[in-house]
Amino acid sequence: MRKAPNQVHTKLSNVALFDDDENTASEGLILLADISLPKQQPRRYFDPIKMQELKESISHYGLLEPIIVRPVGNGYELVAGERRFRAAKELDLEKIPVVTRQLTDAQAYEIALVENLQREDLNPVEETEAILQILVLRLGLSEKEVISNLYKLRVTAEGDRDELLTAIAAKTISIFESLQKVKWESFVVNRLPLLNLPNEVLESLRKGQIEYTKATTIATVKDADLRQSLLNETINQGLSLVQIKEKIRNIKVGKAIEKPVTLKTRFVDSIQKLKKSPVWEDKRKHKSLEKLIVKIESLIGKEEPIA
Repeated sequence: MRKAPNQVHTKLSNVALFDDDENTASEGLILLADISLPKQQPRRYFDPIKMQELKESISHYGLLEPIIVRPVGNGYELVAGERRFRAAKELDLEKIPVVTRQLTDAQAYEIALVENLQREDLNPVEETEAILQILVLRLGLSEKEVISNLYKLRVTAEGDRDELLTAIAAKTISIFESLQKVKWESFVVNRLPLLNLPNEVLESLRKGQIEYTKATTIATVKDADLRQSLLNETINQGLSLVQIKEKIRNIKVGKAIEKPVTLKTRFVDSIQKLKKSPVWEDKRKHKSLEKLIVKIESLIGKEEPIA
């Protein structure tokens, strides 16, 4: 007999999100057409291969675990279980099992974040973004303030923290302990810097196209064109970390990926050479230099030469 794949998500028991007296839940079948997606969704990328596997599982065994929704207007809004919801929609299911809860916007978003954190295929970028948003919700601060305070906590000794920073430290440590994903110090040192990766590298990491170590290594290439070329090569050819580092060493000595020669690069190179040239000391060439400057100023819209 074919074994059913695990569709069941880990329960959200490690984080107290509800007051059972105020958030009574009901379970049953509702029309898929009555469920809408929320405006804020922590998950941005869905692996097409895994989505196909999930669809095949649901098609063969049915939806083994209900999704969580909340009443909104005349219908319902998805809270947790977006992959299952999308798969059911693609399979044109009419009704699906749901657990309905009365939730505020903040509660609903936090549940979605926590569920996202419990995924087995969660990548470092998604984990970092989810934890950061949970800190924003629970500390009642903006994302910028949360990041600033995390860095302050790391560089300020416990005895040197003021009353406010001490209170934030206690709450922050408690949140990280409840999430059981990563220590707060490691989060500051190793995870927050991921959000500053170049966009194309960050997006590839988010999609699972490259590993964390490869992404951070490729990001050390400052030239955008060379970095993009190396990123493409890594994804298409499955370069190892050792191969990537070797190519970066070659890039630094100008032997690897050749940067395309454009008018702009030719001009920049020529200007750099001109600055160091002894031509400035040769009075016979001053007229030629002046004509050149006038032409450049004219091209950029400056009609009169510099006196």
